[in-house]
Amino acid sequence: MIEVVRAGLCDLVMDQGRPGHAALGVPAGGAADPAALAAANRLVGNPATAAGIEIAFAGPALRFPTGGVVALTGARFAARRSSGAAVAWKQTLVLAAGETLTLELAEDGGRCWLAVRGGLAVPPVMGSRSTFLPAGFGGFQGRALQNGDSVPCGLVQGEVKWLRAEPPASLATDTAGPHCLRVVAGPQASWFDDIGLAAFFTATYRVAAASDRRGVRLRGAPVSHSQWVLPSQGVLPGAVQVPPDGQPIILGWDGPVTGGYPVVAAVIAADWPQLAQLKPGDVVRFETIAGDAAQILARQAWNIEELG
Repeated sequence: MIEVVRAGLCDLVMDQGRPGHAALGVPAGGAADPAALAAANRLVGNPATAAGIEIAFAGPALRFPTGGVVALTGARFAARRSSGAAVAWKQTLVLAAGETLTLELAEDGGRCWLAVRGGLAVPPVMGSRSTFLPAGFGGFQGRALQNGDSVPCGLVQGEVKWLRAEPPASLATDTAGPHCLRVVAGPQASWFDDIGLAAFFTATYRVAAASDRRGVRLRGAPVSHSQWVLPSQGVLPGAVQVPPDGQPIILGWDGPVTGGYPVVAAVIAADWPQLAQLKPGDVVRFETIAGDAAQILARQAWNIEELG
């Protein structure tokens, strides 16, 4: 059991998501950086699919009445144990009964992932324990954790395996700006004129405060194109839509499964960990990459090596 002494800004129960339900209007969702959550699970001996907590921007204070084995990956937050000792990242931590783990503000990014041995035992919905905030289901009562919540643990059993001391590149957090996001051409890329494409690839954009898990909204040079009328089409996380105001929107993990704005490009899967760490005010620029190269990088990003 985990007791929420003080909730963070947005603490969500997440696993690897619920793919296969787009026909019902439900996106795959899941952790914003699936590899980071998988790594945290491996550090505590869970299968990669176990549910943990995704913590955004400002963290919670969590009490472990019977103790626990936990791990944190992703962006580093200011954090301490009950004793006041600092908390190590990307390592296995053993907490004593009654100990409290307190996370404050993110220091080098926006999100981190907490895994506890045994996983979080919330009821699955459509095959996943992930929270889907727009519809209010999954996770813990379909919402972010609140003060006083008690989250059940101990659903799965496993043998602790250790990751190499240096995390794979896909799990490293590089927040030095501007953030360079690599993209492949979108299905409507030919609709954009030279001025629009020049703006998209040469300008820098700032992440707007209105951004969330549904989409990362950018502010900067408008991206012009020649055609606005578009029947609804299927879209995926990472798709860069351009609405009539010309300000790009990168679709997020809980974004819609269909959209009616032209898609100029798509952020490659290997750069989703960087996308997950963006916060309001961050500076973003785009760089094109070939589709074949993007597929190779995606396979490399998921090659998390375990040591026995």
